[in-house]
Parts: sequence; C-alpha cells; structure tokens
Amino acid sequence: MAKYIGLDVSMKETAVSIRCEGKRIWRGKCASDPKIIAQFVRKRAPGVERIVFETGPLSVWFWHALTAEGLPAICIDARHAAKALDMAPNKTDANDADGLAQLAEIGYFKQVRVKTFDSMLTRARVAARTRLVQITVELSNQIRGLMKTFGLVVPAGRGSVFEKNVRDLLADEASLARIILPLLESWRSLRQHVAELSRQLISEARQSQDCQILMSIPGVGSITATSFMAAIEDPANFRKSRSVGAWLGLTTRRYQSGEIDYDGHISRRGDKHLRGLLYEAAVTVLTRSQADSGLREWGLKLRERIGFKRAAVAVARKLAVIMHTMLKSGELFDPAIGATA
Repeated sequence: MAKYIGLDVSMKETAVSIRCEGKRIWRGKCASDPKIIAQFVRKRAPGVERIVFETGPLSVWFWHALTAEGLPAICIDARHAAKALDMAPNKTDANDADGLAQLAEIGYFKQVRVKTFDSMLTRARVAARTRLVQITVELSNQIRGLMKTFGLVVPAGRGSVFEKNVRDLLADEASLARIILPLLESWRSLRQHVAELSRQLISEARQSQDCQILMSIPGVGSITATSFMAAIEDPANFRKSRSVGAWLGLTTRRYQSGEIDYDGHISRRGDKHLRGLLYEAAVTVLTRSQADSGLREWGLKLRERIGFKRAAVAVARKLAVIMHTMLKSGELFDPAIGATA
C-alpha cells in the first residue's frame, strides 16, 4: 500500500503526517534534520510514494539531503499550497502537515525545480555583494548627514575622492573626527569586501562560456550574466524562451470573469533581484548604450508611446527572452535581430 508524507518544516522541529488509502495513519514531530527524518521515514513508512514539503529557508538543503538518501522528496510552491492549507479550521503545524500529505496523496500540487548548491553559492555571492553595496551607500549618506549638521558639506564624489574630501574637512575638527572617522574606516573596509566579491564574480563570468555569450549584449555585465545563469541553470528547463519573462514576473497579470477582461501590472513573481538587474540593463540600453541595435530602436519607439518606465520593463522582459534564446543557440548577440526574439 502506497504511503504519502507531508512535512511542515520549521527551524527546530518538523511536523510529520503519514497517509495511506485516504486516511491518516500517523502524525507527530521530529527534529528538523534530513538524516533523522530519513531514518524516521524508513521506520514508519517504508516504500513511501511521495514526501511533500513547501518552499522555504531550509527547502534546498532538505530536498538535496532527502534525495541523496534515496527518498522521493518533492518541493512544492508555498503560494499554491497555501490556498489548500487555508481550508483547515485552525492554523497549526500538525494541520499543515496533514494538508501537505493530502496534496501528496491526490497529486494536487505544483512542483518546484530546486537549484543546485553551485547555483545557490553564486546567488549567495551576488546577494552578499548587493547588501554590502547598500550598506556602503547608507554609511556614506550617514557621514554626509552628520557632517552637514556642523556646516561641513562634503563635495560630490565617490570612492577615494569621497574619502579624501571627508578627511580634508575633518582636519581642523578633532571632536567631530572622533565620531566620523570610525564610520569612514568601516565604509572603506566594506568597499574592500565589495571589490573582492566583485572580482570573484568577474572571474566566474570569464570562466563560463555561457556568461561570455550573455555579456555580448549591451548593458549586460558579469553580475547580471552570472545571476541569470544561476537562476536558469539549464536552458532546457524552459521549453519556450518567452516563458522566462513570465517566470521572472515581467509579464502583466490578467483578470477575466464574464464580460470583465483586462491586463494589470506585472506580476512581480520570481527572482526579485534578477528582475531588478534586468531592469537596470534595460535602462542602460535605453539611455547609455552607444551601440545601435534593433532592441534599442524598439525600446525607444516604445518609450515615445507608453513612457520610459513601462518601456524599460518591456525591454527587460525582451532581454530575458533574448538571453535564454542565446543560451539555447550558443550564438552571440546579433544587434540586427535583437527586437524580434
């Protein structure tokens, strides 16, 4: 008899529910450790058909660890599961595990493709660099704000120019320097870490032929290319290139009911950071790129009709489609046909 298991995973404990022939035969809790859960499954439900759990902070680790144990682990979309789990009268971990076990039994779930650890390492590196850049900007703004209070206006400038300007203004302000200089040292140290992470990303992009192909597009640099590859992993994961735009939340939502039928704002689903990088690349194509291409011409015509921001979103979606097409074909960017992808 086939058995089905639902796991409601939390940081310390995981609620477990086991179903067989439409009935719950056992439920309980165990430590949130895949090895312990694997031992538990072999004891309580040998020959299990499906083990279902939702996307979350531990889902990548759980899926890889349970799969390595030879168990049929399935990670499902938490947003999809939430609609079914909301049917329970009370929101508890045990009831959530029951609901997931029922979804596993009837097969009503949307399976999520779990990324490899290598892809997650790249994503973690990009995320760490992005956060450090944000902190350095916050620190520099804090320094400017504090000094402005005492009539010391730091001139425009970034990097070493900013540091020199701050130190020059503090030359005769010993009391204020004791407050500002520690912030400035922290700012400089963070910039060094940002530079190191940037070097790692550039090195990774140079060693990847796929990243080199993507970087042939104007406006697409090493960070955007490596982030795109980490998200897509294998072009074969998408049957159609235009599906990538929807997967990244760059297509409009549609609402249709009876006589009502309209398109709304973009869905903003998927990888938020990659979506932002593609938007920045689209802005570069529309404003700073000196290379003539069909994509740029198309975007500029669109800007005249619907405005800059909407045109940039459209170009970002088009970029996602083009990048996936290039990965499938292995060809460099062709400016002449950039807008027809």
